Amino acid sequence: MAAAPGRPPGAFLREHGPAALEWAASYLERVGELPVLAQVAPGEIAARLPSACPEQGEGFEAIMRDLEEVLLPGITHWQHPRYFAYFPSTTSEPAVLAELLAAALNPVLLLWRAAPAATELEGVVCRWVAQLLGLPAGWHGHIEDSASTGVLSAAVAARRATGRNVLVCSSQAHSSAAKAASMLGMELRTVACDSRFRLDLERLGSLADVALVVGTVGTTGCGAVDPIPALADACDTAGAWLHVDAAYAGTAMVAPELRWAFEGVGRASSVAVNAHKWMLTPMDCSLFWCSRPDDLRAAFSLVPSYLRTPSAEDALSLSDYGPALGRRFRALKLWAVLRSYGAEGLRSHVRSGIELAAAFEAWVVADPAWEVVAERFFSLVCFRLRGDDERNRSVLEAVNASGVAFLSATTLGQQFALRLAVGGPLTTLDDVRLTWDVLRDSAQNQLAK
Repeated sequence: MAAAPGRPPGAFLREHGPAALEWAASYLERVGELPVLAQVAPGEIAARLPSACPEQGEGFEAIMRDLEEVLLPGITHWQHPRYFAYFPSTTSEPAVLAELLAAALNPVLLLWRAAPAATELEGVVCRWVAQLLGLPAGWHGHIEDSASTGVLSAAVAARRATGRNVLVCSSQAHSSAAKAASMLGMELRTVACDSRFRLDLERLGSLADVALVVGTVGTTGCGAVDPIPALADACDTAGAWLHVDAAYAGTAMVAPELRWAFEGVGRASSVAVNAHKWMLTPMDCSLFWCSRPDDLRAAFSLVPSYLRTPSAEDALSLSDYGPALGRRFRALKLWAVLRSYGAEGLRSHVRSGIELAAAFEAWVVADPAWEVVAERFFSLVCFRLRGDDERNRSVLEAVNASGVAFLSATTLGQQFALRLAVGGPLTTLDDVRLTWDVLRDSAQNQLAK
């Protein structure tokens, strides 16, 4: 039965909720049996859907049926145990349920009065995670949709605070830095990297006219770690804003043995870590901390008369600290993850991914037909088949087309390299071994042609 006006509140959820939850649970049970990469052509899914909205409401059973029969074949399964492309974007069952509850509550975080509990919980989870990662106490923290928004926010605040218009980053920095500069009309200066694919300090040059420097802990290409302490020194001297993009690798700092990568980060002006990458929290949930909250608020605070709250003018409104006015209740799902897994559960998850990546790396090193092309810092392995780039592209295409596994690629030192990024909670050593076998088989097939 369709959701009709006049039905008692909650009746629809009670009628159809159990089936939806069962579908979600069943999906997570069987996702490993599905092709990782969607095996469809562009436009194929849209062609199977009606060209217009139905005139009359349909039953939820029809929606569930089309989810299974029409949409599911066009899903690339990010929760698949052999999803190794880009970076992990992990979810967990506590977070799935929390997302449902957040949708039911549906608060809009315009200002404190509009969502007191959601606003204050966001501050609590940001403080909890800052403690887990070893960040300084007392920093302002809030949640954005993505680390790209974090870079943009840092650029806006830095330009206003410094009166300058130059953004500096390495050649291996995420493309969001260049995009932020382009959107804001800032001059972009890209610094070449050293042999370990880190920003090369010898080529940094003067920062006297620079507003923002973006340093990365865990670059997109190979997971490299820029020399953050030296960048902090240079920014302090020049009065520039240092933003640390730790979208992927920041989660790894829950493990004390990996904290070397956050050396100097406590001196940054802002830091971003994506909980929706490696922290078992579904998209979107990007943590943003700032040691200069007054500068951040000066850049973004604009409260129209209709949002004035005379009785709570001093209460924290998170819309004062970023581009968005309306904000979702993202903190609830992260809160559920932190409480369900605890610090030790998160450490175990991170360590498992690193151990699996290390095992894969060892197999590559032991095979003379293959080579590792970049130092492994966390759970990302960059490697290639010895030979020309075209062979490697063909191997990657064959593996991804098989549906057994999904990997991505990058360019390092003018070489095409394959990337295997581990981080899914369902991934086992058998999944990594199977992927390695498929890679080698695909390479042999290329040689036979």
